[in-house]
Amino acid sequence: MKKFAYTILAGAAALTVAACGGADDASIEAEADTVEMPADAALEDVTGEAVADTEAVIGEAEDAAVTEEDANEAADAAADVAAAAEEAANAADAIGDAVDRVEAVVE
Repeated sequence: MKKFAYTILAGAAALTVAACGGADDASIEAEADTVEMPADAALEDVTGEAVADTEAVIGEAEDAAVTEEDANEAADAAADVAAAAEEAANAADAIGDAVDRVEAVVE
């Protein structure tokens, strides 16, 4: 039963990848309803030079500092997420065990 499910999953994945298609050349003619100009034409004026971000603002060091209270809250939140992830993993294991038991009965 698992082999059949894996085969179906692999087939679906292969069809999904095949449906995406793709091209290595950006100058391939595009359909008029999806693109207004070819990629090469859009990139003609682009230079490889870096541009300074004039709107970037660096705040005071005090504003950027993390307080101990903030750090503790973040640590608590991370611990809660880790506990939820472990609980979900245990539930997935339990479901897998149940599926194995059902398959053993069916076979």
